Amino acid sequence: MKNYILLGIVSILFTTACNNNKNEITNQKILTERIQYDVIIKSPDAEYDWWRENIEGSKRESFVRTLLELAYSGKVKAYDYFNNPLTPEEVKKIGNSTDTLQYIDPLDPNHMIDTIIKNTLNIQNITKVRFLEEWYLNEKDYSFNKKVVGVMLMMPYHSTLIDSTSGPLYTPICWMYFDEKYPAKLK
Repeated sequence: MKNYILLGIVSILFTTACNNNKNEITNQKILTERIQYDVIIKSPDAEYDWWRENIEGSKRESFVRTLLELAYSGKVKAYDYFNNPLTPEEVKKIGNSTDTLQYIDPLDPNHMIDTIIKNTLNIQNITKVRFLEEWYLNEKDYSFNKKVVGVMLMMPYHSTLIDSTSGPLYTPICWMYFDEKYPAKLK
């Protein structure tokens, strides 16, 4: 008998919770389907308020690694800055390149020496994320909710290139959208 009473109470609570969730959804008004903003996830100056503009190192690397693995595996479709689709192989090449530099041999000015420079993507250099979100306002309690639609990982282009007004210049790695149909909405 006690089990039936307990089961009845649990089912009433579950039904009430489901109805409350429905009410929360119906009370939400979309503020915008698209809002985009950048977030620095690694503080450029560890001495200055380390907790601002920062995700702790191991959490940040895990976050970045997870997003890259999703793009590398094709589980989440990746796009370039202009929303052109990228294959997993193309994403894997981003930040990874081999360059050959030639310079004159100091011992023989008629001879050129090749130097091969291999660049590899270092996830510790990914210090900024661009979010694309939908924002909602719950008109019942005036709370705000956000839905992340897409994420773009970014890294400084060169630490020596600094815009005097905004700091380092960043280069995008790729966009990742969590709704496969969303990129079509952007065109």
